[in-house]
Amino acid sequence: MLYLVPTPIGNLEDMTHRAVRILGEVDVVLAEDTRTSKRLFQHYEIETPLKSFHAHNEHKVLENWVSQLETGATIALISDAGTPAISDPGFLLVRACVEKGIQVECLPGATAFVPALVASGIPCDRFHYEGFLPHKKGRQTRLKYLASLPNTFVLYESPHRIVKCLKELSEHCGSDRLACVSRELTKKFEEKVTASLGELVADFEGRSSIKGEFVVVVSGNS
Repeated sequence: MLYLVPTPIGNLEDMTHRAVRILGEVDVVLAEDTRTSKRLFQHYEIETPLKSFHAHNEHKVLENWVSQLETGATIALISDAGTPAISDPGFLLVRACVEKGIQVECLPGATAFVPALVASGIPCDRFHYEGFLPHKKGRQTRLKYLASLPNTFVLYESPHRIVKCLKELSEHCGSDRLACVSRELTKKFEEKVTASLGELVADFEGRSSIKGEFVVVVSGNS
């Protein structure tokens, strides 16, 4: 059995009772960054062994973990924050398990784009999830495509690229397009700003420092 276990995106209280139980019962937990996960484990007094499973080693270690699952091991996969495989490692392992007939169970839980989308005030009955934009090759093509969508779209961005991202969105979608920028979700300094893309550019461009991970929600091309 492979369990996909969501972990808090900020506030440690956002772990479910079931998630804590599963992490304590499995044979091993595969973590994107064991250093980050150790803090969570210490908080909940979880003593299950942690092993690294991240974007740089998943191809190398995949066969080993699939083999262990086939011989009866129970394994949980976690990322640094949120639900595994959502803009984080996990897809390759899940696909391999499905192909081998190994049972996969995903627990419900934290995912950054859901609270950002729902609390934005922008229509969320239909939406497109983009994740992270390409840094270079294909970036402009993706932006052009997103700007044409009739429904809301959601993407992730880092603090040192957020101003560039907002400028590019404003250029492709128009400065009047409504959007919402959320950062530090569930944390002490959580912030959500809903305004036109032009206003958001002016806001974040004028800040002396920009910190936190960002979720950007943009209204559709109506």
